[in-house]
Amino acid sequence: MSSARGIMSAVAKSKVLSLLRPAVPGPNKDKIHLTESCVKRLGEIMEKGEYLRIHVEGGGCSGFQYKFSVDSNKNEDDRLFEQGGVGVIVDQESLDFVKGATLDFSQELIRSSFQVLKNPQADHGCSCGSSFSVKL
Repeated sequence: MSSARGIMSAVAKSKVLSLLRPAVPGPNKDKIHLTESCVKRLGEIMEKGEYLRIHVEGGGCSGFQYKFSVDSNKNEDDRLFEQGGVGVIVDQESLDFVKGATLDFSQELIRSSFQVLKNPQADHGCSCGSSFSVKL
C-alpha cells in the first residue's frame, strides 16, 4: 500500500511542479502581428531598406508610451518582423512590453496613425491608445 501511495505522491508532485513552471513561449507569443491595413500602409510609405521601428519608453498618461519612427538601421539586438514585403523592428527591451501585440494602421477623419492593439503585456491604456500600463 505504501508503494502505491508513494507512486501517487510522485505523480501528484510532478503535476504540481509542471503547473508551477513558467510556460515556454510559443512562436506567436514573442511576435508582433501586423494587420492588413498596417502592411498596406507600410508598403505605400516605406522605401527599400526602411523599417518601422516600435520603441517603448516611460511617459504618457498611463506610465509607458509607444513611439514610432522610420529607421534604415537594424541594430544587433533588434527583432525584425516581416510580412508582405515590409518590416517592423523592435529592440529587445521594447519587445518585452509589446510581444504578442497587434500593430494596426488606422485612418480617421481627424488623424491617421499606427497603433498597437491587443497588447497582452498591457493592463490598460489611455483613450488615445498611445500610452499604457503594464501587467504586474
